[in-house]
Amino acid sequence: MLTDRWITDWEPSERWPHYTRSNAGEVLPTPASPLGQTFSWEGGICLGWADGYVRIGSYSADEFDPHHPEACGFFGGYFYINLSNVRMQGVRSPAVTVEQLDLAFFGDHPDVPKYTEHPDDERPDLVPKIVEHMGWVMTATTWPEIDEEKATTLKLRANRPDLASMADSELVAHARSTQPMLRKLFDSHTVSSSSSGVAPGVLSAIAAAISDATVPMKLVAAIGEVDSAEPSYAIWELSRAVKASPELTAAFDAGVVGLLDRLRQSGSADVRAFLDSFDGFLFDFGSRGPNEWEIIAETWETKPEIVLAALDRVRLQSDSESPGNRNLARAAERERITADVRSRVAQLGDELAGMFEAAMAASSQLAFRERTKTNIIRAVHEGRMAFRELGARHARAGDIADAAHVFMLLDSELEDFVANPAAFTEMLAERHDHWRELADLEPPYFIKDGAVPPLSQYRRKGDGACAQAVPGDSIRGVPGCSGTYIGTARVITDPCDPGGLEPGDVLIAPLTDPSWTPLFMAAGAVVVNVGGQISHSIIVCRELGLPCVVSATDATLRIPDGATVEVNGDTGAVTVLMLPDRADA
Repeated sequence: MLTDRWITDWEPSERWPHYTRSNAGEVLPTPASPLGQTFSWEGGICLGWADGYVRIGSYSADEFDPHHPEACGFFGGYFYINLSNVRMQGVRSPAVTVEQLDLAFFGDHPDVPKYTEHPDDERPDLVPKIVEHMGWVMTATTWPEIDEEKATTLKLRANRPDLASMADSELVAHARSTQPMLRKLFDSHTVSSSSSGVAPGVLSAIAAAISDATVPMKLVAAIGEVDSAEPSYAIWELSRAVKASPELTAAFDAGVVGLLDRLRQSGSADVRAFLDSFDGFLFDFGSRGPNEWEIIAETWETKPEIVLAALDRVRLQSDSESPGNRNLARAAERERITADVRSRVAQLGDELAGMFEAAMAASSQLAFRERTKTNIIRAVHEGRMAFRELGARHARAGDIADAAHVFMLLDSELEDFVANPAAFTEMLAERHDHWRELADLEPPYFIKDGAVPPLSQYRRKGDGACAQAVPGDSIRGVPGCSGTYIGTARVITDPCDPGGLEPGDVLIAPLTDPSWTPLFMAAGAVVVNVGGQISHSIIVCRELGLPCVVSATDATLRIPDGATVEVNGDTGAVTVLMLPDRADA
């Protein structure tokens, strides 16, 4: 029976007592597996998070617990970001405010806990380092360090050993070799992620000065070098090969289930060329997938059907909707608007003009953020693959009932499991049952004042009442990527099952991570329940030129599938124009 507290839960911080699932829900939408939390997060990522915060100057090392740094937390098995801790960047930095940080995280969410001063919040001694960091943010347009880290993680994948031939202890040692890398990579990611709100914040101030609220999102569109968008361009090329080949088209028309087996039995030159390209795609991007931060989760490499399902939708798109063409159009618009705004701010004084140039340089942090994240995901994936091999072999041996049960281990139990796996059989099966129960619970969006409710008080997912929108109703969200689009709403809750998503439909999603982005190429616009100004979905939509609205609360519940909707990426309004016919619904 599931108790009121999960086995890996943290104690809430007394110093920084407010936590949020905002952005955290995009990173780990499901409960963390015990091994994922204790091995990947506590053994590397969380430690790097504190390192990065100290590096940017907003915190001192002695402000963090050495084992469970208060930058985040895990409650009820779910991952949270420490809102109180994040706010110190607004309190202590002369360039960012608490209000700007809250907007980047929550949009206009009504339940955001108010900021309350603490005697230790102000740290004048940190200001010189903060100012030095901000100077770098507002001038750096390249970052060789993360380019080197990209090369390191690509080499890690290229040099993956033959896992099947390794002893259990060697598998664990190989996985453990990624933990220092995770710490270092997340150090860099913390720097880029915490700096990503600078450009939108400064540009918002400039937009107010010139009375044009649409300027910020247009100025950071199509910035290029966005690593998380790369798979989308590769999938587009694969989709064109399918569209151009009668053999491949027929194979996809027969369904994704069993598709690879059918293709491998074909002697067609088109099919062989496609399979070679697809294998290369999986080698390059196989670490990506739904819930990719979580090592128990399937990825494109472990379950290629995930990406094939997206490819099946993208192949239906017309050639004119190429993401490259969309990107070029947005880039041209950005260049035009940049020149226009530069001219307008110059007339308002040197100070505003200097702010504008600094903000444009700071927009590079948005691309840096996607690179640092992609680097981490590659390292997480190599640990995943080692543990999958460990689980598979002990499931075959009968030591565990299911290969996935290996992810119910704690990091501290790995060596004991290797020494005597049969001793863990029943315990891991029970943990897996309880972990699955957690997935049925709705974690609180905020934990305020350190008050963590017991699991018995969590609401079951799907139990909440939510009134469905009718024609004329608008759901207000945060503008993500400019433009207005009218199309048919397709409510998709699982990127592995894109269902009836047709070219030009409006993709309505609960959240997005890189596994969703291939579906963007089949869509005319994107609406997401959660997210802020620096959400992954916004950054990629800006690259692909799609109108986008995030933080559209309960959009997947309120907007009927098949309804005609208008998405206004300039104002953040999503308006239902017409309900679906019964046949469409």
